[in-house]
Order: sequence, then structure tokens, then C-alpha cells
Amino acid sequence: METITQTLSAEHSHCDQLFAQAEAKVANKQWVEATTDFNHFIFEMEQHFTREEQVLFPNVEERTGQTAGPTAVMRMEHQQMRQVFDEMQKSLTQQNDEQYLGLSETLLVLMQQHNAKEQQILYPMSDQVLNRDVPSILNQMQEFRKNV
Repeated sequence: METITQTLSAEHSHCDQLFAQAEAKVANKQWVEATTDFNHFIFEMEQHFTREEQVLFPNVEERTGQTAGPTAVMRMEHQQMRQVFDEMQKSLTQQNDEQYLGLSETLLVLMQQHNAKEQQILYPMSDQVLNRDVPSILNQMQEFRKNV
């Protein structure tokens, strides 16, 4: 049986690859390709965040009775990253590689810390508390992706 930890950790890896691709294009001042890659990265990140926020987190909160715990922290961190995305988009539009790359370093640190918390704490806890419902939750997340 596939787990939440396996599934969402793989999504993290995929998004990390897209992030690196966009960063490399900016570093080489390949603005058209950088914009395409960045937009793909943002699309995948938003899909991931939304699936967590709309499917996983509510199920974990319902099962644990905690709404001010780890899921609240993850939502706050999603918002922080979204703010950096917006700033990166502006620097990309302005073709300001120095600003983009500086923001990229900030985002990399945020993502690494966030992903570590999810992969080491939240996802394993989710697999444990959701137990028999994991296949159904994963299916809901997959269906949600198709409908977005």
C-alpha cells in the first residue's frame, strides 16, 4: 500500500526539480524558458499545497481534533512561500536575475525546512492517524488534482 509519506514526498522531489530548472534558466538569462519553467513550478506547488490544505489537513484535523497544531503551521508556511513566489514572479517579469536568485535562496531554505517537517513529522503522523483511510485520502487527493 502506498503511503501519504511516499506520495507527498515524491511530489516534493518533483517540485524541487522544477524549481532547480527555473533557477538554472534565470542564471543563464534564458527569460522565456525561465518563465515557462517557473510557471510550471508554481502550478505544481499550488496543486500540492491545495491538495494538502483541502484534503489532507482537514482529515488529519478531524481525526486528531487539533486545528492549531502541525497543520496550522504548515498552512502558515504555505502562505510565506506564496509571498516569495509573488516576489519571484515580479523579478522574473522585470528580468532581474540578481533579485530572483536572492529570493530563490530564501525560498530554498523555506522549502527545505518545510519539507523536512512534513516528511519527518506530519506525513508519518498522517499515515498513522488516518490508518485504514490512507488509500481513500490518496484517492481524494488524486481526484482533486484531476478536477483542478
